[in-house]
Amino acid sequence: MARLTLTAAALLGLASCVLGALQDCGQARYDPAQYVCWNNQFLCPIIAGEPLSNCAGACYSKFMYTCVNNVLTLLPPVTTPFTLTVSNPGIAIHGKPVTASGQHWLLNGQTSSYCPSQVGSACPPGTSTVIAANGGSAGMSVMVPGGQQAYLDPYWNMAYTQAHSAYIPPGSTTTGFGAYKGGGFVNLNGNGWGWVACPPRASGGGGTAWNLVAKNETNASKLNDCTAVNLKINAVPSGTFGAWQYT
Repeated sequence: MARLTLTAAALLGLASCVLGALQDCGQARYDPAQYVCWNNQFLCPIIAGEPLSNCAGACYSKFMYTCVNNVLTLLPPVTTPFTLTVSNPGIAIHGKPVTASGQHWLLNGQTSSYCPSQVGSACPPGTSTVIAANGGSAGMSVMVPGGQQAYLDPYWNMAYTQAHSAYIPPGSTTTGFGAYKGGGFVNLNGNGWGWVACPPRASGGGGTAWNLVAKNETNASKLNDCTAVNLKINAVPSGTFGAWQYT
């Protein structure tokens, strides 16, 4: 999520149009289902279920920023592998894991992995999806030679390469990801529109797995059944492999 700066004055007109039980924030009226009031002075929107915090008048997400002495600062990059969980208290899959299956990242699915028999007991369990990020790129934390790179496919779904293959479809995006210690995994592509979770009926899938999509101006009109979410980073120890390979 990109930095968002809003003032009470700028939101006054928007808040006055909202029907329902409005509340006061200084001289502004606002809908508490859509905004949070800080110090009876500053209004910040609620995005992806997160009431944005306030830093000297600037609204920000704790998944990406921190405020120290009234100065807004990026969180440090995470330096160890990590798992991800969905964050949006307003939907059923809040707190559920991001799972690798079918060369895509899914939400609330089952991790799919494989290990050759000759690897034997040296193979990781393969039951959780572990990711690594560095310098704006991301990949699966696996033991298979060559690894498995993560990327946004041409349809803005989060995907990863097959083991033993570097093939990535033309039109995909391989950089522009932020992974922040104590924060979240953020897509910085597409002007910071963020992630959405699409239920099985909207993504064309089945079962309990939801689809993860990076929202942007090219696909927003097709995502009306989807809900904005954040992806919370859960750091694991350095050197952790989630699987031999994800399938």
